[in-house]
Amino acid sequence: MSETIQPGTAPNSMSVNRKRIRQGSTLELDVGGYSVAGCKPSNQDAFAVYQPKKHDELLHKGVVACLADGVSCSEQAQQASQICVTQFIEEYYATPKTWGVKQSAGKVLHALNQWLFHQGSQSELQHNGMVTTFCAVIIKSNTAYIMHVGDTRAYLYRNRALTQLTQDHRRHQYGQQYFLTRSLGMDSHIEVDFQQIRLEEGDRLLMATDGIYEWLDEAHIQQALSSIDNAVEPLSEQLVKEALAAGSQDNVSSLLIDIKALPTLTMDEYIGELTKRVIPPVMEEGNRIDQYRILRVLYSGPRSHIYLAVSEFDNQRYVLKMPSLNFAEDYQYLQGFVREGWVGEQISHQRVMKIHPFSRHSPFLYHVCQWVEGKSLRQWMDDNPKPDIEKVRVMAEEIIKSIRVMQRHRLIHRDIKPENLIVNQFEQIVIIDFGSVYSEHFDEIQNPISETIPVGDIKYLSPECLLGGKVSMRSDMYSISIIIYEMLTGHYPYPFPNTFKPPQANNQWPEYTPLENYRDDLPAWLDVVIRRGCFPQASQRYDALSELLCDLSNPSSQVLKQANKRPLKSKNPVQFWKITSLCLFIIVIVQVIIAMI
Repeated sequence: MSETIQPGTAPNSMSVNRKRIRQGSTLELDVGGYSVAGCKPSNQDAFAVYQPKKHDELLHKGVVACLADGVSCSEQAQQASQICVTQFIEEYYATPKTWGVKQSAGKVLHALNQWLFHQGSQSELQHNGMVTTFCAVIIKSNTAYIMHVGDTRAYLYRNRALTQLTQDHRRHQYGQQYFLTRSLGMDSHIEVDFQQIRLEEGDRLLMATDGIYEWLDEAHIQQALSSIDNAVEPLSEQLVKEALAAGSQDNVSSLLIDIKALPTLTMDEYIGELTKRVIPPVMEEGNRIDQYRILRVLYSGPRSHIYLAVSEFDNQRYVLKMPSLNFAEDYQYLQGFVREGWVGEQISHQRVMKIHPFSRHSPFLYHVCQWVEGKSLRQWMDDNPKPDIEKVRVMAEEIIKSIRVMQRHRLIHRDIKPENLIVNQFEQIVIIDFGSVYSEHFDEIQNPISETIPVGDIKYLSPECLLGGKVSMRSDMYSISIIIYEMLTGHYPYPFPNTFKPPQANNQWPEYTPLENYRDDLPAWLDVVIRRGCFPQASQRYDALSELLCDLSNPSSQVLKQANKRPLKSKNPVQFWKITSLCLFIIVIVQVIIAMI
């Protein structure tokens, strides 16, 4: 069942307590409201809270809470406020899931305003229109979206401080009364205030009508909200009764939302929050940033700076990766940097470098990464210039095991190269650097990165990555096969000069160089396996990494058969050239004999 809180049927009062609205098992809200007519004959306030039962609606639309205060000079005020809260919720969830919160809520509020204005204009009395204030809070993932028109207020209580989030749309009149400058149904056109705030666990949101805040000052409200142990519904009722006791002459309504738990930040939230942070200056040994002291500069380049640092909190070593100031105005670069941190935070496995969550309190943009003890695969290759097949098999299996971890998260690395693979003390491969990682989820964010140039190292980059085609697991397989070839020979199977310009199609890819051109001690079937793994056309590669690994250890009969079918030049180039030389020698002798005759 959907969890819904709607205005009560009693004309003068209503209250509600809804324990723990949950989004999956991560977003947890406590919601409670209380409203009474007070000294007035009828209650023209109305509130509603709604949680959809469908997971995709909850994911794309969020939880909605709204509060309206009908303008008391109108006989239709009560009807206007109740219609607004119920119709807003119903129409908001009917908007397309592809629409953002602002677009969806804005469309609904403008339609509601036009309807209210039209209904009011039918009245013979000018003052008897359907007019109401309105405030809505939509909580979606870690973000609260606030829509507001009129003088119904929204407050945030955080860290024992109360902040008014909305601005009253009213003016003071002759020192006695206020009159509204904006409200739903007042005019054919309406301007709605919209804002969004990042939520934190422990936040408390209060929505209140003027029947409360005109009689209770902010210090009083803040003191009441500091009672965190109090349940939201009794606390809402307490605020209402205290306002009445203070002399409130209006309808009195309070709606409280406690943020008990929050889900992991979505990609949009990550990007929106973190790209606003300050890029740190270039650091040197001994410099400090937040709680970290720089021990050593590991890398400093035009795109990023990487440092080994120690934390004063736990005395542990970490790697800090910071973007370059050269890209301070490059939103696409910053978006990619944030995306890298999000990927590293999602995976928790010993074969993938961990990137710790961004600090909520730091003003700077940088990654705090796990310090992986060991050496890069590049160093391993330098130490083992001509390894035997068994050594290469072991390292290939380690690489594939690590890549499978990312595959289980439906991630494609796209920049697998020896520099991004660390051989730890247990001879395991640990993947680092996620700046080029691709996920289908990235295409669903509101402002996806438009990649105008290929990402990754061209020597290991598959043709489909280089030419802007569809990437898949086979794209990473291509890179792994190139690395296996390089471990065995110290060279690359495809000749790419430094000035290489990418071909326009796979069929123009450079010609594959057989293994035996560099090592004549390797079996012919091994060349068949590697060549298939890095074939230019992705469809011609292995269907799975497990198949590649299996053929590296125990070549199938099909592989062996294919190796035997190769021309003599490929199977045994030495014998081929011996025979060719002999044939040429015979031809020369024959020509000499003919000339003598």
